[in-house]
Amino acid sequence: MEKLLFIVNPTAGHGTIQKDFFDIIDLFTKAGYRVEVHPTQNSSDCKEYILEEGHKYNRIVCAGGDGTLDQTVEGCLELGDNHKENLDIGYIPCGTTNDYARSLSIRLRPLEAAKQILKGKTKLLDVGLFQNDPYIYVAAFGVFTSVSYSTPQAAKNMIGHAAYVLEGFKEATSIAVHHMVVKFDNRTVEGDFIYGQITNSLSVGGFRLIGTNHVIFDDGKFECVFIRKMDNLDQFNNLLTAIAIGEIYDDIMLVERAKTIQIISDDEVAWTTDGEYSGTYKECKIEVLPKKLPLILDHDTKLML
Repeated sequence: MEKLLFIVNPTAGHGTIQKDFFDIIDLFTKAGYRVEVHPTQNSSDCKEYILEEGHKYNRIVCAGGDGTLDQTVEGCLELGDNHKENLDIGYIPCGTTNDYARSLSIRLRPLEAAKQILKGKTKLLDVGLFQNDPYIYVAAFGVFTSVSYSTPQAAKNMIGHAAYVLEGFKEATSIAVHHMVVKFDNRTVEGDFIYGQITNSLSVGGFRLIGTNHVIFDDGKFECVFIRKMDNLDQFNNLLTAIAIGEIYDDIMLVERAKTIQIISDDEVAWTTDGEYSGTYKECKIEVLPKKLPLILDHDTKLML
């Protein structure tokens, strides 16, 4: 009998998993798995447990938000190449926004996501490295970096994009400008930027990513959008329009797709990865690890969107 490790973040999404918890275990057991459950104890517990115990299992399923998935993937990547070849990951999204799950058409109802895992197929997706630490779908700096996460969910539900814009205006009063040299694979660009994102998802914080019209999840490259310093109100209005309708404005946006991104700034820049603070740096490097994430998806899930 194959062994399945079921990692559960019991507090994710205000306890979303609790209602279906026993039904999911019953579902996995009936499918022929010996299920062992590990409820996470803190933000790093998931990764630590996988590093200690993950080699005992044939499959790992995690239930939680993007952060729980991030920790699961990071733990699995460090297990060792020989074991990773036989270990796939199932994801039951239980967070507030579930950006990565939405991008990959993973069911948002926990029991339905569990059924999807049992019927699905393992597909190999790209993973990012920020300063040698793995991340799944977004590394970002600058204004708006925390907007998607600081905007109250109730406000998003009630007024949608307007809530995002209102929260953005709060940050716009203290915009920091960073002079940077950015190297995308074989192209180098220098300029003054207020925001940057290196992503492999269609949305962040429940909102479609600025300037990202398509994503390929297994092409070995991440989508990069940098927003330049704006000199007048018209440019700022163009930026808000771009956020709202997904257009790209060349005069204020630098858009690239790259495997390796090196950034040198005149000052210390604060970064987040997958919505969590990742430190401040004058120099940083982002790389893409092609097809390193063995994630279980529907057979017909498209990896080019």
